[in-house]
Amino acid sequence: MSKRDLLLEIGLEEMPARFVTASMKQLSDKVQKWLKEKAIEFGAVEAFSTPRRLAILVKDVSESQKDIEEEAKGPAKKIALDSEGNWSKAALGFVRGQGMTAEDIYFKELKGIEYAHVNKFIKGQPTSQLLSDLQEIISGMTFPKNMRWANQDLRFVRPIKWLIALFGNEVVPFSIADVETGRETKGHRFLGEVAMIEAPEQYEATLRDQFVMVNPDKRRSVILEQIKSLEQEKGWIIPVDEDLLEEVNNLVEYPTVLFGHFEEEFLELPAEVLITSMKEHQRYFPVKDQDGKLLAFFVTVRNGDDRHLEKVSKGNEKVLRARLSDAAFFFKEDQKKEIADALKKLDSIVYHEEIGTLAEKTARVTAVTGVLADALNLKAEKDLAVRAAEIAKFDLVSHMVYEFPELQGYMGEKYALLKGEAKEVAAAINEHYMPRHADDNVPPSVIGAVVSIAEKIDTLASFFAIGVIPTGSQDPYALRRQASGVVQILAEKKWNISLEELITLGLKGLESKGLLKRDLEEVKADMFTFFKARVKHLLQEQQIRYDLIDAVLIDEIGFIHSLVERAHVLDAKKDEAGFKESLEALSRVMNIAVKCDHKVTVDPNAFENEQEKALYEKYQTVALRYVESKKEKERFEHLISLQSEIESYFENTMVMADDEAIRNNRLSLMKEISDLVSGFAAMNKIILS
Repeated sequence: MSKRDLLLEIGLEEMPARFVTASMKQLSDKVQKWLKEKAIEFGAVEAFSTPRRLAILVKDVSESQKDIEEEAKGPAKKIALDSEGNWSKAALGFVRGQGMTAEDIYFKELKGIEYAHVNKFIKGQPTSQLLSDLQEIISGMTFPKNMRWANQDLRFVRPIKWLIALFGNEVVPFSIADVETGRETKGHRFLGEVAMIEAPEQYEATLRDQFVMVNPDKRRSVILEQIKSLEQEKGWIIPVDEDLLEEVNNLVEYPTVLFGHFEEEFLELPAEVLITSMKEHQRYFPVKDQDGKLLAFFVTVRNGDDRHLEKVSKGNEKVLRARLSDAAFFFKEDQKKEIADALKKLDSIVYHEEIGTLAEKTARVTAVTGVLADALNLKAEKDLAVRAAEIAKFDLVSHMVYEFPELQGYMGEKYALLKGEAKEVAAAINEHYMPRHADDNVPPSVIGAVVSIAEKIDTLASFFAIGVIPTGSQDPYALRRQASGVVQILAEKKWNISLEELITLGLKGLESKGLLKRDLEEVKADMFTFFKARVKHLLQEQQIRYDLIDAVLIDEIGFIHSLVERAHVLDAKKDEAGFKESLEALSRVMNIAVKCDHKVTVDPNAFENEQEKALYEKYQTVALRYVESKKEKERFEHLISLQSEIESYFENTMVMADDEAIRNNRLSLMKEISDLVSGFAAMNKIILS
């Protein structure tokens, strides 16, 4: 079967950089899914994108669908034929729906019953007759934000300016928003010209001649190579932030790296201020010396060639100088304010209309911090933690954070040190926002970690208390990130405070202030379920098998670090010899224990055989050692040491005895052992191969 290449390009006004990569992948996925659904064979796929275009090149697309021959099953023979042997309405309806006639029916036996069948043959249509569906694929794309333009009804990421749809050398005719498909593409906005694509395989090379690098991976490599070359030439270190690189890559079609300089007096500003000014506002890369010290240079990427780079550099220097001058002014003005004065301003800042002001939130967080410090037996650190909680938000009213919100916490630490606060307190102001994102670290200090948990648990409790709970992908207050932060901190710090205790602690302050808008137990249950999902996500990231996760999450969460450790113990043991037999024994106990609906105190005098006595005595020993053990691996070893006694017990003992007293005594022993085992994990939920 002959094949052709397929090219699809959507030309647009400049898209926001953050939308480009995801939109490119979406287009590629949609086209491939459509080809598969239409049974059109195809080869390698290349996706392309720049700020002004989304494109896909599909190699070796078959010129027609595959012919389909399939067997369709209809009604049973007794339904397909009436009492006189004529075709019933059911049979006739069946063949009509298959595009066949009654003459095509034959009977075939399945599991002792004969059913009507027909063989269907569907001739594959020419691909060229189906490709107009590309119009619907493009129109059906979704984006975080859409635009409408002129008198068009279409909502799209940006106005469509041109369309290319080529199947081999032929244009696939359709139009979107009054734009007709053709061969014409646009080169670089300033360096290139209009170009004609005669065949799909010419696409990348043709645009390369027009100063457009359509392959984002190649653009990225060019940027990195030029940065590396500049590093070697100047003896610099240019830290490359991956998120910034991704954004810059999606801002240019023809990248050229250049550098600029700023006045050394600005180096007196905190490094975070300089880096944020460069990265967040100007999309510049900072420059450091070999010792990691920030230098008065920056690196940026031009959307163009290397002509007149000196002028481009001067223009960038002028813009950055204005930014840094503002930052220097803000830094100077902020230092004139006292922390106490800044805290007073929090009274007038509404955190949430149903939750209260920032000052009220700060008071709750401070109270939780104190209780949490006591629960963790933090004596020397308690006063420092409470002080950090009291002033953790004072930098939010500073000029610097107002201008650069990304610097919250960072500036709080700097200003606190300048105002004479203890270094531990200052560090905790910064750390209490950690982890700021999925790849961030937890707070390194105990004080920072305590305040971070107090802050996050109050945030979660507050929103759950008023019924603001994330659903689907909607999470405007980043509550999932807050909950994940709590879980990460507890897992890493290995603190013996249960998640259930934390939830209760977070809600207590809200209840006393009358901020609980829902039933307390209902809120607790919702928060528990929410946290459970975060713990599950953490274990999934650690490559723990799903059934092991379900086994350790069967009941309460308790100490996070213990739960994580139990999951890893099971994961490490699952492939060892004897694991299956040990779990089968423990699972048998758990399965029969559910029948215990009248638990009594186990009476050893009611035992009728030696195996009952042996199991009871071994259980008592194991229970004591289980409690005394500090490591989950040891606890697991104690539990599986019951295997032999359990197997002997069931071989010689009928748990469900006719005598009610004996039956209750035996079931109660099973329940006690089951409760001990389930404290580690629901062994009967683990899949045994």
